[in-house]
Amino acid sequence: MNPKASPAELRDWIARHLDPFDESANLGRPHQSDFDMNPDMGPVPDTAPTPAAVLVALVEREAGLSVLLTRRSDTMRRHSGQVAFPGGRMDPGETVCEAALRETEEEVGLHRSHVTLAGLLTPYRTGTGYLITPVVGFVAPDLPMTPNAAEVAEIFETPFGFLMDPTNHERRQYDMPDGQKRHFYAMSWENQLIWGATAGMLRSLYDRLYGAALG
Repeated sequence: MNPKASPAELRDWIARHLDPFDESANLGRPHQSDFDMNPDMGPVPDTAPTPAAVLVALVEREAGLSVLLTRRSDTMRRHSGQVAFPGGRMDPGETVCEAALRETEEEVGLHRSHVTLAGLLTPYRTGTGYLITPVVGFVAPDLPMTPNAAEVAEIFETPFGFLMDPTNHERRQYDMPDGQKRHFYAMSWENQLIWGATAGMLRSLYDRLYGAALG
C-alpha cells in the first residue's frame, strides 16, 4: 500500500482484504486457533465452541492508524489483566456485528454510530472454548470513552504500523502444569503485553494485508 495513500484509499484497501458481512457464509468457515501453534493441545472432540465477537477498531489519527485495545479488569473470572479487543459472547439471535458493537458500547462506551464497519477477519477458536469472529471497523480519534470498571481496567491504543510489523511478532512459550509447552504470539508495546488470542487475531490481520495476498 502506498504510504501516501489518503484515508479513504487506506480504508478501501483494508476492506478489500476482509471477508464480507454475510452471516450465512460465516457459518462453518475455516478458522484459526490457539491450537495452530500447539497441535498436541487440540479442542475436546465434538465440543461446540461458544460464539463470540470482538471489534478490531482502527482509529484514524492524523499520524496514522492505531488499534483500540483494552486491559481487562484484574477482578475478571477469566483472562484477568490481559489485553483484549472489546467484545464478548454473542446473545441469541445476534449477528457477529451486532454482538461486537454491543459489547464495545458496554465495555468502553463507544457508541455504534461512531463505528464504520469494514469487514470480517477469519474466526479464531480459543483454548477456553470460544469461537471469536473479529469485526473490523474505523473510528475517529479522541471520541469520548469510559471503561466499564467491572470489565475494563484501561483503554489504550497501539500504532497500527507497529502491530503490522512482523519483526514485532514474538513467538513465545510457557510451561503448562502438565509439563507441556504452550506456544503463542506476543507483541510488546510500551508497558503492555499483547499475547494469546488477541495477538493471534492481529497476526491474522497482518497475514490478510501483507502476507501471501499482497495487493
